[in-house]
Amino acid sequence: MRDLTVDGLYRSFEEQGYICEKNLVVTVFLALKLGKPLLVEGAPGVGKTEIGKVLSRIFNAQLIRLQCYEGLDENKALYEWNYQKQLLRIQLQKEGIGTEMAERDLFSAEYLLERPLLKAIRTEEPVVLLIDEVDKVEEEFEAFLFELLSDFQVSIPELGTLTARQIPLVVLTSNRERDISDGLKRRCVYLFIDYPSIEKEVRILQVKAPEAGERLSREVARAVSLIRANDGIGKKPAISESIDWARALVALGAASLTQEAVKQTLSIVLKNKEDIDTVVREVGVKALAAGAQKA
Repeated sequence: MRDLTVDGLYRSFEEQGYICEKNLVVTVFLALKLGKPLLVEGAPGVGKTEIGKVLSRIFNAQLIRLQCYEGLDENKALYEWNYQKQLLRIQLQKEGIGTEMAERDLFSAEYLLERPLLKAIRTEEPVVLLIDEVDKVEEEFEAFLFELLSDFQVSIPELGTLTARQIPLVVLTSNRERDISDGLKRRCVYLFIDYPSIEKEVRILQVKAPEAGERLSREVARAVSLIRANDGIGKKPAISESIDWARALVALGAASLTQEAVKQTLSIVLKNKEDIDTVVREVGVKALAAGAQKA
């Protein structure tokens, strides 16, 4: 990483099919050079998680992912003891099978189950640690998390302090369902990703769904932009849903986004009846088709 440059990293992102602005790559570059975690915020489906995946491919590093959810605690994220294996060993000892062992031997590394956080700092090979949707955890877990990310070491009562064998590249993502604490933000380089412009989404579609062609890709990008601009829908379409829409239209043999094509495929890009009804009522099928096909 010593020879890493902004331009080189930008080319690597492009080679991996991640279409982005130069400013985004500059922020990622600075996180890498400063050795700090990268905190990526934005609406669901704008490409936050993909940054961690792309970095793992660029640096040929193992991707270790911690998917956050409400109720996640240290045991599930860091380590657990293999109780079944411990009980089996105790039973074998009672039956006189195997070597004699003390109670402390039951809490050795042999019986330790590494969860994502511990695995990431104990693996000797290069690692990208992706902590996905960190805004879903409770504040207590978040506090534990930024302490771990500061020192990259953990204390296990039975084993003592375990220090990282190598410092992983850390990417945290947040859908902004709640505010992330200042303590965590201070330890990170911050990046916000918004929904793409029409031109950027056209480029993404040409990479991810090249079979759609330039014209249909542009029509899909324009229509999705109209849908996202409506404040009445509950879930705005993600980039992945734009890609699915383009592929669905190709599968139906649609050469352009006509009113009939919109009616047949709107459920590909909107995933609940209320949002579909809102778009049909407030935007209109005719407007989607006409707006998409504007020069």
